Amino acid sequence: MEVAKGYIYSDTELDRYEGEVIEALKERSREPIPDPDKWLDEELGQNILLTTVDTILNWARRSSLWPVISFPACCAFEFLGAASPRFDISRFGMEIIRASPRQADLMITAGTLTWKMAPQIRRLYDQMAEPKWVIAMGACGISGGIFKGSYSVVPGYNRIVPVDVYVPGCPPRPETLLYGIEMLRKKINKRSIITGGKQ
Repeated sequence: MEVAKGYIYSDTELDRYEGEVIEALKERSREPIPDPDKWLDEELGQNILLTTVDTILNWARRSSLWPVISFPACCAFEFLGAASPRFDISRFGMEIIRASPRQADLMITAGTLTWKMAPQIRRLYDQMAEPKWVIAMGACGISGGIFKGSYSVVPGYNRIVPVDVYVPGCPPRPETLLYGIEMLRKKINKRSIITGGKQ
């Protein structure tokens, strides 16, 4: 019995397909996705029972954030520093970095994102469990950083996924990331089940 040698698809077909996917994503990403901050305008027309249920659910959600790996560049080292015993992100229930997006509810995007990697980041976000949040860490994650003018760099993760908290810096120190996580925890605390979990 002979085994067929070579690939099923030619390199040119694969390159063409990958190019079409990237160009389609670029076309859909002309404008930033608006920040999910509708909770700012929400009125306080809730009764005591629902406020109590909101409090319990939000406490559970903010106390067990499970991050997914999404570090295409250098800010990952500062995240690793934040996970060390000195800064201790385990106090937020984040000590285990999830290998699968299906087990995670927080994406910390750290580093420069190229258009070639953008479809995979969007796929990770789509596979995450609801409710889910995104922290854009570092200047490259927020706006493309020093590489913003490059043809191959996405000018901010908010072109690909909705971002909840921006953590500035190049790279931001672990203390800054912890402050961003605390801001996200405050935002999670304002969620309501009356609006279907939307902010």
